[in-house]
Amino acid sequence: MSQADLVWDVQAELGEGPVWSARERCIWFVDIKGRKLHRYAVDDGAKRSWDTPDQTGFALPAEDGSLICGVRTGLHRFDPATGAFTRVAEVEPDRPQNRLNDGFIAPDGALWFGSMDDGESGVSGALYRYRDGVLTRHDDGYRITNGPALSPDGRTLYHHDSALQRIYAFDHHDGFLTNKRVFADVTGGYPDGPSVDADGILHVSLFNGGGVARYSPTGARLADIALPVVTVTKAAFGGDDLRDLYCTTAWLGNADKRAEQPTLGGLYRVRVDRPGLPQALFRW
Repeated sequence: MSQADLVWDVQAELGEGPVWSARERCIWFVDIKGRKLHRYAVDDGAKRSWDTPDQTGFALPAEDGSLICGVRTGLHRFDPATGAFTRVAEVEPDRPQNRLNDGFIAPDGALWFGSMDDGESGVSGALYRYRDGVLTRHDDGYRITNGPALSPDGRTLYHHDSALQRIYAFDHHDGFLTNKRVFADVTGGYPDGPSVDADGILHVSLFNGGGVARYSPTGARLADIALPVVTVTKAAFGGDDLRDLYCTTAWLGNADKRAEQPTLGGLYRVRVDRPGLPQALFRW
């Protein structure tokens, strides 16, 4: 495992949601509080940014070349060619205090994502699945949602309540969840965005923990991956062999540390020993 390299000193207030697009050979990610969508091309280091219409928790690639984005007002389709955001589904009109946070695309092309109280005080967050135009709420009562992520065999779905420093696991079958249970209670930081590698090791970013915690499928904590900044928000596998771990970071809540950690909010890359899982594409 190599040291973490800074690939874009983007100074994101709340960087989140890195995702690998093999077709474009780039990493997409967002700055939720900065209301930005960023694109980093891995071959030449080209960088491009777009304004988002509101706080956006994730931007994930779709089969048609667009992105499905979790904007505060609902799910939006983003067209990279025009820069246009178009709302396709309203989410939680009855919970105006909420915003959308983390999400991922399952191998069947479905979107899973969470919501949360933007003030991080209420327990109004929920876990959703969106497929074929149908939005389904699968769990409720979260303060700060992060994830979900799916095991390589598709049988276990992981989801966090970061405020509780807790990772939950569910049995997953054909888009349905059962048997919610505590997978791990996290120490040394707050569990943020997760990803799973090909061996089923859960990689959990640590908000205010300075790295990425690794958990075996049994919930045992393995060796952490250290980063040179305190606030890591999500780690995602990319590159041709899926062994480049791209990590978003943030200076939110740590403005007093920016003098000693001036690259807080940057996008980092760590070369790891084992590959991640291929990135699935959303199906409209």
